Amino acid sequence: MIAVRRAEARHLSRLGKTEVWHTFSPEDRTDALADGFGSLEVFDEDRVAPGARVPGHVHLDVEIVTYVCEGGLAYQDSMGRSGVIRAGEFQRITAGRGIHCRERNASRADWAHVFQLWLRPAERGLAPGHEVKRFSAAQRRGWLCLVASPDARRGSLRIHQDALLYSAMLDPGQHVAHELGQGRSAWLHLVRGEATLGELVLTTGDGAGVTAERAVSLTAMEETELLFLDLGERQSSTKEVPDDQPTMPRSGCRAVPASRNRCIGRA
Repeated sequence: MIAVRRAEARHLSRLGKTEVWHTFSPEDRTDALADGFGSLEVFDEDRVAPGARVPGHVHLDVEIVTYVCEGGLAYQDSMGRSGVIRAGEFQRITAGRGIHCRERNASRADWAHVFQLWLRPAERGLAPGHEVKRFSAAQRRGWLCLVASPDARRGSLRIHQDALLYSAMLDPGQHVAHELGQGRSAWLHLVRGEATLGELVLTTGDGAGVTAERAVSLTAMEETELLFLDLGERQSSTKEVPDDQPTMPRSGCRAVPASRNRCIGRA
């Protein structure tokens, strides 16, 4: 079974100089994908104007993977870490008990093109963590290159959920296939290009969720870049935060469900 989310069906937020396309929109309760797809809670595509800032915001109990497709994203968090995520780099943040983050376009001349994925962690209250890795175009060319996994296999980022994140860059006519284990599902997103998924044609910005299938098979019709998630059965966040564990204030955040407390606003 395949559930398709066309690019134009995503929810668009224009906030100041930032444009955000939300694959999943919790405000639309008539949408079967309002709360995401399995453990994948958020899949956003951001375009940030030169020099534009993302206001300070708090993340709680979520695994965040950020991919910079073009440009650079400067970040600073409450753990004292700061830097720039550049094109071709992936960042993982474990926001267990709470991390306050600030982000901005690192360039005053060029736009930044960024993707951000949120996964519900298998446990709540994890210690905050962070890592950045670069995966070159050569590493991702012609196959599904693993960029995040629960055990950091093959040099990938470590995430705290039964999920595998792949990135691929395909030439016209190239074909990739991925077997799904029993009970597993998949979400794929076309960053750019055009490809066929069975009889479906997917183009730039389209996403698709695959369930109850033994494998996912995709053929590029033109130069194509994609992100692909192999997801296990959804795991509940069973570990609770201790009652005496202080949490961080959420002031400045726009109203969204508690698990989606990400803010993007005016520069």
